[in-house]
Amino acid sequence: MPDEPTPERTPETSSVPETMRAARYGRYGGPEVLGVRTVPVPRPGRNEVLVRVHASGVNAVDTLIRSGRMRPVTGFRFPKGIGADFAGEVVARGPGVGVGVGGPDVGARVWGAFFAMWGAATAEYVVAKAREVAPAPEAIGLAEAAALPTVGMIALQGLRTVRARPGRTALVIGAAGGVGTAVLQLARARGLSVTAVTSAANAAQSTRLGAERTVDYATDEPASLGREFDVIVDCHGSGLRAYRQLLRPGGRMVTLAPRGAAAAFTTAVLPGPFVRVQTLRRRRDDLAELAALVNGGELRPVIERTYALDEIADAHRAADTGHASGKRLIRMAGPA
Repeated sequence: MPDEPTPERTPETSSVPETMRAARYGRYGGPEVLGVRTVPVPRPGRNEVLVRVHASGVNAVDTLIRSGRMRPVTGFRFPKGIGADFAGEVVARGPGVGVGVGGPDVGARVWGAFFAMWGAATAEYVVAKAREVAPAPEAIGLAEAAALPTVGMIALQGLRTVRARPGRTALVIGAAGGVGTAVLQLARARGLSVTAVTSAANAAQSTRLGAERTVDYATDEPASLGREFDVIVDCHGSGLRAYRQLLRPGGRMVTLAPRGAAAAFTTAVLPGPFVRVQTLRRRRDDLAELAALVNGGELRPVIERTYALDEIADAHRAADTGHASGKRLIRMAGPA
């Protein structure tokens, strides 16, 4: 694999190490293509900040990117980094930060998410636009906070798309994963009555997070639930055609799952309700709203397991199964 260029050092970054450890892969393929390399620490440019990462999240889209299923967009230039979510502390600011665009001070606790197609958050340091990071919630540690940026933002946006309102009935499909646990909590915080579709093993977790009823996807047919839902949020990507028949007249359904997009688009030409597709929009205001919800006790990250950086391949093997009980995190060395 070609060497990565060494960034020019500046007075702002003179106390930062020259190198760091970061997850990289040199070809598309299974989890075994992932490894850890020593690479130069990036330097913040104009209106950017350098963040020492405490943890990074693993999302379903990361596995699609790594496998090469998104190669028409991600291209064939290697090595590549991986990971969108991060939480950590600002250790340096580039020119312009604090002048005009504003930005966090050195030492500030921040979180954010990169565009996943070109994300490289699974590293000890990342550079981010100052306007794209937000203050991390104070009620939890930074390592825990890394579980929420991507799943929290898309959950918020999906609930807006289906016009979630207090008193409405909601069905959350795939309620046990990172996105599903966020949707479930946010729906309850908005006063919806929630039914969770999950496995029997995860039913208790869904109940703890606020589901009034749980449904085992392995044994309960969608038709048995009745046509009683105002809102359906799909976080899994399967069975969309059957589940959409459960909407009441005027109800709305959205899929947040990458693999649900193709099935959702076919509903535009088939009889029955249309299934909308929600893609993530990285919004600083949404990160601020999520932090407020965490600090207010209405939202908590649900973490299935935390892996060391050297275990990145193991984390992706687990993600490839398509089953989860919360979010998987990659923890960097250092304090929480």
